[in-house]
Amino acid sequence: MTGHRVSRRTLLTGLGVLAAAGGIGGIVDLGRTALSNPDDAGRQLQVGYLPITDAAPLLIAHAAGFYGAAVSASKPVLFRSWASLAEAFVTRKVDVVHLLMPMAVQLRYSLGSSVRILGWNHTNGSALTVAPDIVDLEQLAGRQVAIPFWWSIHNIVLQRLLRSRGLTPVIRQNASATARTVELIVMSPSDMVPALANRSIGGYVVADPFNAAAQVSGIGRIHTFLGDVWRDHACCAVLVHERLIDERPHDVQALANSVVGAQLRIDADRTAAAGTLADGYLPQAKPAIIQALTYDPGKFDLRHPDWQPQRLGFDGFPYPSFTERLVQEMGETVVDGDRRFLDRLDPSTVHADLVDDRFFTEALRRHAGPSALGWPAGPTRVEQLQT
Repeated sequence: MTGHRVSRRTLLTGLGVLAAAGGIGGIVDLGRTALSNPDDAGRQLQVGYLPITDAAPLLIAHAAGFYGAAVSASKPVLFRSWASLAEAFVTRKVDVVHLLMPMAVQLRYSLGSSVRILGWNHTNGSALTVAPDIVDLEQLAGRQVAIPFWWSIHNIVLQRLLRSRGLTPVIRQNASATARTVELIVMSPSDMVPALANRSIGGYVVADPFNAAAQVSGIGRIHTFLGDVWRDHACCAVLVHERLIDERPHDVQALANSVVGAQLRIDADRTAAAGTLADGYLPQAKPAIIQALTYDPGKFDLRHPDWQPQRLGFDGFPYPSFTERLVQEMGETVVDGDRRFLDRLDPSTVHADLVDDRFFTEALRRHAGPSALGWPAGPTRVEQLQT
């Protein structure tokens, strides 16, 4: 499935449904004019992001001056919800974003947007955080747990984790301790910490530094790093539109070079990177950002310590095996919204259509080769999930 073209009206209608289904407010003003010709060779690209540590490579690339002339020198644009970021992206108000990988699948195959994934922005970086009194996962029976979006790795991995403990995730019905059900609700990440503090929810699953923020303040505690359920899973990917790839491949390559360079820079000095992120890019307190980038594994009960599940990783190569397994897992995940598009997908073919890894592969080669980011002998791997 290539060459997706869809009208702006269709996209905006679909995004309205997407936002409603996601339960997330904050859609940007649809009255603002979308860029009439977003891929003009002379126009600088604009970067959009959510204020989470997952966005670190896009932000550090800006702070370090890695972006060339093709990308705007102005600070990346901050959005407060996945829905508002997605709307701005598909209507070309911003050109480059980090977006939830399952959401990228939804945008391309449900809404018909011509999005393409260049590579992974990061791996791991998310956790299930619970109220301090919850020690065992089974104590979530009869409680609400918040997720950031239906089509997110957070929802997928959380449901796998719940099922492994004999708990059943439910939507739009009250949770029951007797029936061992857990009600899932969508909540903006910025609202999760206050909701846990007032005990209106039993826990939440989200990207950092919201988990670290609860841990540092004593409001909650990290129960499970999602990387302890799915080893080195990708959460957010770097997205552009097909038209940009077709018409400005040199600029796309420059973008990929910048992101990979930033990933290496973060890994070289995580504390320094946290300080940069806290200086005007992320609104969370610096101690939480530092902890999110430098978790001490000895302070957590890790099921697979050799997986380093607490470590926010920066291997940017988008492995095909992950995309295939992701689509399979999406088919097993309960969501509040239209999932019929999954019936039309062959998981084994989605990667070749959705992901264009040429630019990240070349960027890795330019940055001292694939071994710089811990590649094995080749661009393949076996997905490891908790059973």
